[in-house]
Amino acid sequence: MKNSRRQFMILSAAGACTLALNGKVQAQAMVAETDPQAAALGYKAVAITVDKAKFAKYVAGQECDNCALYQAKGSATAGGCSLFGTKQVAAKGWCSAYAKKA
Repeated sequence: MKNSRRQFMILSAAGACTLALNGKVQAQAMVAETDPQAAALGYKAVAITVDKAKFAKYVAGQECDNCALYQAKGSATAGGCSLFGTKQVAAKGWCSAYAKKA
């Protein structure tokens, strides 16, 4: 079977769209508190549920949305974190790597 240039272009465009959409879907996955890296950092999706005895560093008001590592735009309820790659964290979450935004 001989493929034409037109078929090649159509298949290439379809493949590029699939890759772009796949990356977007993966970027929206949320970090689970049971994820090994999240558990090691003491990540909680709701900051007020942090075990203060285990994480003495936690202070009320510390949340992902005011952390220097948080990468969301505007008032989003979730956003990226440089610690978790393509996974998102809750804006009202917390982990032991918290660093106040400048």
